Amino acid sequence: MKPTRVENRIRALREAHGGMTQGQLADALGVTRQTINAIEQGKYSPSLEVAFQIARVFGVSLDEVFRYPDGA
Repeated sequence: MKPTRVENRIRALREAHGGMTQGQLADALGVTRQTINAIEQGKYSPSLEVAFQIARVFGVSLDEVFRYPDGA
């Protein structure tokens, strides 16, 4: 059975916030651009702390950024 990945809306949120780049988000969080890229692509799940920081940057709740697929 293939593990279920947490889905995220980071790319859409960046675009909705004036076209924020991965680098700009990374700088705001104190992580690398590569980390943001890996999170967006579902290759890496952020720590709970980083997940909350991402939500805070965009001014949304955690479940508006991350979602665990239904039926998993």
